[in-house]
Amino acid sequence: MSGGDDDKHLRPASRLVRGGRRKEWTGPVVNPPVWRGSTHLYDTDADRHAAGGNNADGQFFYGRRGAPTQWALAEALTQLEAGAYGTQLYPSGVAAIAGCMFAVLKPGDRLLMADNAYDPSRSMATGLLARMGVETTFFDPRDLDGFTAAVPGAKAVWLEAPGSLTFEMCDVPALAAAARAAGAVTMIDNTWASPLGFAALDHGCDIVMMSLSKHVGGHSDLMMGSASAGKRWYTALRRTAQELGQVVSPDDAALAARGLRTMGVRLEAQTRSALQIAAWLESQPQVARVLCPMLPSDPGHALWQRDFTGGCGLFAFVLASNDPAASARVADALQMFGIGYSWGGFESLALPIAPATYRSVMPCGTGGAPALRLAIGLEDADDLIADLAQALALV
Repeated sequence: MSGGDDDKHLRPASRLVRGGRRKEWTGPVVNPPVWRGSTHLYDTDADRHAAGGNNADGQFFYGRRGAPTQWALAEALTQLEAGAYGTQLYPSGVAAIAGCMFAVLKPGDRLLMADNAYDPSRSMATGLLARMGVETTFFDPRDLDGFTAAVPGAKAVWLEAPGSLTFEMCDVPALAAAARAAGAVTMIDNTWASPLGFAALDHGCDIVMMSLSKHVGGHSDLMMGSASAGKRWYTALRRTAQELGQVVSPDDAALAARGLRTMGVRLEAQTRSALQIAAWLESQPQVARVLCPMLPSDPGHALWQRDFTGGCGLFAFVLASNDPAASARVADALQMFGIGYSWGGFESLALPIAPATYRSVMPCGTGGAPALRLAIGLEDADDLIADLAQALALV
């Protein structure tokens, strides 16, 4: 069991099982043990000096640089991400977003951010980054000509595909190519698809970020994020994370590694159920439209089909109602869907959404009508449909 570079030729399902399970990290057991320790000891002072100069996973030095529990998770994620040299771990998805921004941007730089990006990404741009002197311009990622005209002079671009809440697709390879031609760094939040569904670096992005709290953890019991990149930007990510004192706990890393082993089968099951439920919703008179690029009827389906190899259980739908309270009424009536943030766990969630609050240049995607985001879990799809049917009857 190597679990190392020799496994890169394997298909994703095999890499999910084997990744990061080096013999020197696992010993005689299947999983890397949970190494809890702030202090690492040396036989001699010369060994201490040597460890300090070898800043790489696999080298004991001090707790902030991790130990086998964290190294194994990072290596497994790197093996899944085609084109990655390394992966940096962070204590939350938002911390990973900040880690990417700080590794690339400095005062005086200009950032282009997709207008349908995750709200904390937008808030970071208008708050923390603005305070440090970074100018952000929001853009419609579906408008390639407009983007090509705007990108000269920008230091970086932040994408998300599909978009947050309203799930618009964009042409990631074309946007990344235009950014690279202008000398800009392309970063992408790839939490929705994960590397199993979209190989972001292979499609032209320079840095790919994920919230591991979602699909990788898979059980709604940890907070963590990651960023993967080729050697140049991975080195910058690692250096910046260390300068900020970013470290993940070994206990959370062990939970994330455990979740990673079953991520493939969970995503397949959740995607299958989501497609069944989304298609059913399209046929309901109380539903105006379903926002899901996996559906053939979706405006972004051709792009999703061209570039993506998988999906997930997250999508939204718009109610055929002018009553702003209708989405909350549906959510409150659901018995099998929890009401809560996050997604990617084994349980289904429903969340009323108002995306107009988080848009600057794009239409809100719902026409201002009441809408809900669904995160489909591992329950039986027919049971979830029955629950949605009784709740929609109240609209």
